[in-house]
Amino acid sequence: MTWKSKAEKWLSHKNLDKELKKLLLTIDQHTLEDCFYKDLEFGTGGIRGELGAGTNRMNIYTVRKAAKGLADYISQKGEQAKKRGIVIAYDCRRKSDEFAMEVAKTVGKEGIHVYLFHELRPTPELSFAVRYLNASAGVVITASHNPPEYNGFKVYGEDGGQIIPSVAAVITSFINKNDDELSIQVADEKEMQDSGLLTFIGKEIDQAYLEKLKTIQLNRKISKQAGKDLKIVFSPLHGTARDLVYSGLQAFGFSNITLVKEQEEPDSEFSTVVSPNPEEHAAFEMAIQYGKQLDADILMATDPDADRLGVAAKNEQGNYEILTGNQLGAIMLHYLLSQKKRNGTLPNNGAVMKTIVTSEIGRAIANDFGIKTIDTLTGFKYIGEKIKEFEESGEHLFQFGYEESYGYLIGDFVRDKDAVQAAVFAAEAAAYYKSNDKTLYEALDEIYKQYGFYRESMKSITLKGKEGTEKISQILNFFRTNPPIKIEEVNITSIEDYQSSKRVHLLTGREESLNLPKSNVLKFYLADGSWFTIRPSGTEPKIKFYFSVKGSTKAKSEHLLNQLENGVMDIVKAVIID
Repeated sequence: MTWKSKAEKWLSHKNLDKELKKLLLTIDQHTLEDCFYKDLEFGTGGIRGELGAGTNRMNIYTVRKAAKGLADYISQKGEQAKKRGIVIAYDCRRKSDEFAMEVAKTVGKEGIHVYLFHELRPTPELSFAVRYLNASAGVVITASHNPPEYNGFKVYGEDGGQIIPSVAAVITSFINKNDDELSIQVADEKEMQDSGLLTFIGKEIDQAYLEKLKTIQLNRKISKQAGKDLKIVFSPLHGTARDLVYSGLQAFGFSNITLVKEQEEPDSEFSTVVSPNPEEHAAFEMAIQYGKQLDADILMATDPDADRLGVAAKNEQGNYEILTGNQLGAIMLHYLLSQKKRNGTLPNNGAVMKTIVTSEIGRAIANDFGIKTIDTLTGFKYIGEKIKEFEESGEHLFQFGYEESYGYLIGDFVRDKDAVQAAVFAAEAAAYYKSNDKTLYEALDEIYKQYGFYRESMKSITLKGKEGTEKISQILNFFRTNPPIKIEEVNITSIEDYQSSKRVHLLTGREESLNLPKSNVLKFYLADGSWFTIRPSGTEPKIKFYFSVKGSTKAKSEHLLNQLENGVMDIVKAVIID
C-alpha cells in the first residue's frame, strides 16, 4: 500500500480520532508523506517516534497495534502467562498517561491481567515491578531524553530486562499480522476494574524497591558520618526521578539535599532546558548555579524516565565539571571493587559488563581486582541478558554494568540501567572520598594516574525523515566498503563489522568471528591503541561516532582525541557532501 493510500484510509475512517483527523487535514504534502511512508518499526526496545497522525507517528492507533502484538505474544504462552499479566508504567511526556491506558485496554481485551501504575514512575521501577509481581512482561511509555515531540512504547520481558532481538522478532511477527491498526478493539476501563482485570499499583512497589535499594550500600558508617556534611544538589530535569532519588538518598543517610526548584516538577515541555538529557552540559546550568550558591560537593541530574544519571564535581580550579559517563563509571566501579575487596565480599567469579563503545578503563580497573570484563553490544538489554544467563549458569556473579551514555546498574534486582541506584551510589562514593579530603574529580585523577589517561567522546549527526535514513545508510556503506587505512597518519590495524560478525586484521588479512549478535556497527582499531565506532541510533534519527584514546598525560590524551575526531569527521563530511 502506498503512503497516499494509507493517508486516504485514515482520512476516510469514520471513527478516526478528531484531533488526529484535524492534524492530517492541516499538514503539508511533504510532512504527510513522512507520516505514512513507513510504519513505526518495532525494534529491540519497542517503538519510538514523533507524536502525530499516521503509521510513522506515535498515536493511539500505533500504540494499540504494538500492544496487540505484545498481547498475542503473551496469549500464545497460555492462560498462566495471561494471569501473571503485564505491568505498565509511564513518564511525564505528552500523552504518556493516555497511551498507558490504551495499552492496558488493548491487552485487557485479550483477557490479560494488567498492573498499571496510577501515577508516573521511573523506568527502572517498571523493571523492578515486573520481577516483584512475577509478571509475564512490562511496558513503559517513554521516549527517555528525546525532545518533547517524541514518545515511545518500550517492552520488558519476564526477567525485568528489555526484550532481546529474538523476542522482539517474534513480537514483531504478531504485530505485523494486524495490518489494520484502525480496527483494533479495546476493553472498557471500568469493566476491567470491576472484573479484577485491571489493578492500580503505586506506593507498595515504591517501598519494596527502596528496601532493595538499601542492599547496594557498601559503607553505612561513612554515609552516616558524612550524610549531613555532603552537600548534594539534585535535578530530575522535569522527569520522574524526584521522589525515589530523594527517598533513596535519605535512606542512605544523606540529609543535605537541595532540589533544583525550577526543575523538580514533571513537565512534558521540559521548559527550562533545551534538551532534558544529562549528557548535555546545558542541562546542568541551573544545578551549577545552585551549586555555586550552596558550595555543593556534588551535582546530579537524571533524564525524564530516570534511567540515566549525570554528575558534576569540582575540578582543580574549583569549578563544576560534568563527568562523562565513562568517567563516572570508572569512579563508581573502582569504589565498588575496592570497598568489596576491603569488606571481603569480592567474589572470585565476579563479572563487570560494559558495551563495545564504553571506555577500556573499566577493563583495566576490573583486571586489577581480578574481575572479568564482558563486552556487549550497545544497549542495556544485552547487559540484562547476560545477567540472566549467568544467574542460570552460575558461571559469573554480576558486580556492575555500565555504558558510556550515563547508564549504570549496581544491584541486579533491576535489569536495566537505573539512575536511582546510580544517584545513591555516586553520593556514597562522594561521601567516602570527602572523608578522605578528596572530591570525585580528584578521585578520578588518581584513577587516571594509576591506569592511564583514557579519554573518550561521542559525536552525532541528526538526519531526519526518509532522506536522513538514506544518508545514514550511505555513511555506513562507505565506511564498510571503502574503509580508511589510516587516520591522521596513524594506521588502522583491524576492523570489526558486527553486521557480518567478522574482525579483519588489515596487516595479515586474517579474519576472526565475533561472538556477539549481528548489528549494524563498525569498529576501527588504530596502531596507537585508539579506536572509533560508527553506529546508527536505535531510538533517534541519528548516526553516532564514538572515539577513544589513551595517553601518557591528560594533555597528550586530549591531543590524540582531537586528532582522531577531526580525522574521522572530515571523512564523514566528505561523504555527506558527495
